[in-house]
Amino acid sequence: MIPGEYQHRATPTGISHLDLSVSDVDASATWYERVLDLRRLHRVDLPTRTMIVLFHEASGLVIGLNQHQGAPDGPFDERRTGLDHVGFAVDNRGALDAWQVRLADLGVEHSPVEDTASGSALVFRDPDQIQLEMWWTKPRVG
Repeated sequence: MIPGEYQHRATPTGISHLDLSVSDVDASATWYERVLDLRRLHRVDLPTRTMIVLFHEASGLVIGLNQHQGAPDGPFDERRTGLDHVGFAVDNRGALDAWQVRLADLGVEHSPVEDTASGSALVFRDPDQIQLEMWWTKPRVG
């Protein structure tokens, strides 16, 4: 084998799972179930953290919510090094309007849908202030 060549192509094929650190794993799991229609798969109580694993049936996305013992206090801040936000894809622009109604009905504070040159976004936050976004990518013309 020539150096630099690989027997198998080294490329990711998608996102397997997303793990988020939260301050109250039970409250956050309930919120994610209610707001994003995730299904609770299981809970793991480890010596230094508790994790609840959730599953989104339609997309196959797995989200792990982790409550760490001895975690620093303070809400999430996307300006710190690390996670900025999580963007979930929707199929069309109209889905964002439907999400806007759903979030309002659930009492979840959110932005209005914002249209940009590349797509449209609806922004909201989870109980720990982690920024979440529903995003529709505008089809490319030409």
